[in-house]
Amino acid sequence: MHVEDEKLLVQPPHPASLDPQDLLAQCTTRTGRVSGPGGTNRNKVDTAIELIHDPTGLSVTATERRSQHQNRSRAIDRLRRRLAIECRTRIDPKRQRPSELWAQRRQGDKMPINPRHEDYPTLLAEAMDLVTARRYDLAGAAGMLGITMSQLCRLIRHEKKAMARINQGRDRIGLHRIKA
Repeated sequence: MHVEDEKLLVQPPHPASLDPQDLLAQCTTRTGRVSGPGGTNRNKVDTAIELIHDPTGLSVTATERRSQHQNRSRAIDRLRRRLAIECRTRIDPKRQRPSELWAQRRQGDKMPINPRHEDYPTLLAEAMDLVTARRYDLAGAAGMLGITMSQLCRLIRHEKKAMARINQGRDRIGLHRIKA
């Protein structure tokens, strides 16, 4: 892996793959109030949620709902996505095999996943780990994952920051950018 890719290197399992309770156990949670629309409840109750992932220092907030419970759910989803994009687990690109979840979700050479599905961050993290370990060789990573390169690009492209990170890595080593 490139030195720049190791800024947030984590031990398996990837934190984006943890269930919400296990992920919350690794986080500091802060609540607060924010101004703006939302009615009286927003001004009386601490509905805003900030999650700080203690092992990595990554943080996210959710303030758009009037319910702390709904904001917590949104913050967990945002944190899982951010972890999938910004954290890498060290893998052997020659020996890596698709996870059980990947094998269950894959249909032939396609990966039909709605980006709003709870499994999406886990699958994105797995794809990003392999692409990064293979020095941004999307075709090779797709082959190892048992899907087409266009399906892999589609999976990554759902998160603009993920595609931007892939393209930054490709730029660093002199490869052409993938269309976003």
